[in-house]
Amino acid sequence: MNLKGRDFLKLLDFTADEIGYLIDLSAELKDKKKKGIPHKLCEGKNIALIFEKTSTRTRCSFEVAAYDLGMNATFLDPSASQIGKKESIADTARVLSSIYDGIEYRGYGQEIVEELAEYSKVPVWNGLTNEFHPTQIIADLLTIKEKFGHLKGINFVYMGDARYNMGNSLMVGCAKMGLNFTACCPEKYFPDKALIAECQKIAAESGSVLRFETDTAKAVQGADVIYTDVWVSMGEPEQVWQERIEELSPYQVNSRLMESTGKDTTIFMHCLPAFHDLKTTVGREMGEKFGRADMEVTDEVFESGASVVFDEAENRMHAIKAIIAATLG
Repeated sequence: MNLKGRDFLKLLDFTADEIGYLIDLSAELKDKKKKGIPHKLCEGKNIALIFEKTSTRTRCSFEVAAYDLGMNATFLDPSASQIGKKESIADTARVLSSIYDGIEYRGYGQEIVEELAEYSKVPVWNGLTNEFHPTQIIADLLTIKEKFGHLKGINFVYMGDARYNMGNSLMVGCAKMGLNFTACCPEKYFPDKALIAECQKIAAESGSVLRFETDTAKAVQGADVIYTDVWVSMGEPEQVWQERIEELSPYQVNSRLMESTGKDTTIFMHCLPAFHDLKTTVGREMGEKFGRADMEVTDEVFESGASVVFDEAENRMHAIKAIIAATLG
């Protein structure tokens, strides 16, 4: 499989075979890492990491992946990059791609990373936009495959706001790889209709079944995976908390919901960070304001044996390493 020179902007750009290759390469590089086998596949190369939105997992994953591959990484936080402010996106792409061998972007609209790729001479990787989070999905699919041994036919349920990057990307990933995908939330939180229609066409070829439910009991029956994300995304105003809590509380992942699957093998996934207790500043402030000890998931489920959230977090690095190695060659 030759992906050298390819951008990694969204999973819609890749075939099921190509996605499967990236998952398998992630597993191979993870095995080498665990065994202490060097794999400096990109020795001497340099990459730029543009972060308009902060992240623990994405930054650490890209930096460690780069170092393991024998590369150097330059981190550009919002104050260190003039992208879109004093320098256009196109000019930024042309400057950085004349210096670096690859560029990662984590920030706002998908159109930004798409424009970076259009004007860049080197591969561009999407570390997260408002619409898509493709590196996370490779890590998630790797995690599911590790736990179940396969992907096709897995019953995957996403609980909560499915309109943005995680709901969109998980639906695409499941449709591509033959997992049955269910989004469970109020109808106003369903993914974009045009994207649903595109994924339905993909699902017809892969054998995946896509469902959109408001009834939690119906949605989770027979689920192999229950996945959720924060109710209020990064960059959204604090004012939306009350509305989200009122409308999404019935879709919280708790022990009752996990038991409703009818399976004792169901796993819980979350891309993190999670508001499962009051040990963070935001969690404590929102908890005190709304009288809650948790939000999208209870601490009981988060800390349970069904939770694979930290396997999933580790797999971000292995997945990102595979994406870099495959596209830089």
